[in-house]
Amino acid sequence: MSHVNVAIIGASFMGRAHSNAWRKVDQFFDLKVKPVLKVACDVDAERITPFAQRWGWEEAATEWERVVERKDIDIIDICTPTFLHKEMVLAAAANGKKIFCEKPVGRNFEEAKEMYAAVKKAGVLNYLNHNYRRVPAVSLAKKMIAEGELGEIYHWRGAYLQDWISDPNFPLTWHLQKDKAGAGPQNDLNSHSVDLGRYLVGEISSVTAMLKTFIEERPLPGKNAGTFSAGSSSESAEMAKVTVEDAAFMVVEFENGALGSFDTSRFANGRKNYNTFEIYGSKGSISFNMERMNELEYLNMADPMGRQGFRTIQTTDPSHPYVAAWWPPGHIIGYEHTFVHAVKDFLDAIHNDTEVTPNLYDGMKVMQVLEAGNRSSATRQHVDVADVV
Repeated sequence: MSHVNVAIIGASFMGRAHSNAWRKVDQFFDLKVKPVLKVACDVDAERITPFAQRWGWEEAATEWERVVERKDIDIIDICTPTFLHKEMVLAAAANGKKIFCEKPVGRNFEEAKEMYAAVKKAGVLNYLNHNYRRVPAVSLAKKMIAEGELGEIYHWRGAYLQDWISDPNFPLTWHLQKDKAGAGPQNDLNSHSVDLGRYLVGEISSVTAMLKTFIEERPLPGKNAGTFSAGSSSESAEMAKVTVEDAAFMVVEFENGALGSFDTSRFANGRKNYNTFEIYGSKGSISFNMERMNELEYLNMADPMGRQGFRTIQTTDPSHPYVAAWWPPGHIIGYEHTFVHAVKDFLDAIHNDTEVTPNLYDGMKVMQVLEAGNRSSATRQHVDVADVV
């Protein structure tokens, strides 16, 4: 068995999710390439040492620029805020590193193009972590569509809804600043939905969109920003302008003629991580909800009229994608397993010297669609994706 040394940059939510995946993957999957958790890096010196110790990284570092130059590092895993992705990807590619990067790929289409050009020129393996592709139910949906079980696809209906910023007293974090996030849920959430739409239905050819900001100003983060809770007062806080949207709705046409809709909002009260899609075809339909991720709803039009209806497929059988490595049927898996599946496929691609998807090309194509949506909302006009260059 060969070994690859991994360096992770970022020690927050995604850093934890990725670290868990690197640690667990060879305990459940039979791999030809074993990851070595070599270095954990974060600018916060007080945070990174206990983080590295907790998750089993051999070393802690605070200067990512030096980490990407190290000769003993094979893989750079980027788990930082979006505005840092481009510089890190360019540096990693220039140093010949394999790249495992969180989504969205960058702040805008221009950044995405530059990042893709860099990895293509360097010829390095690269992966963009739209992890929902690796939910077994979603992988099964892909297989069913590819095998013709839904027939001709007529319609995609996707939604990704959350509510974590709906309180007007929520502070102006980086997620709400265009220069750092690029956009609001249009990038953060719709990048996931558009990736799934491309993966399951096909390329998108045109977009009509509306974006809306509901809260125009928010309090700047203070010393207690990390302890924010609903109902806290912003009367004495310094206020600043929100520069991204709070909700984005898109209607699209796919290149194969199917129609689609993408609804995303961080103001959908009661929705925590409501990532759902429905696909309707001539022979059948499927429906998926990430909050019930072990289930896929399926309608077969070949059933007798008096017996037609959606039935629930429990995607926990060893015959379902990835599941054989885990538990017996009916013993469900969770969100964290999608990251393990992504790392497994990434390591397999290293062994087999093949590509892995989605990659930075896919990230660029997603950002092209999202940029078409931004232009459509700004001009109140229909926009062809091909016109975004």
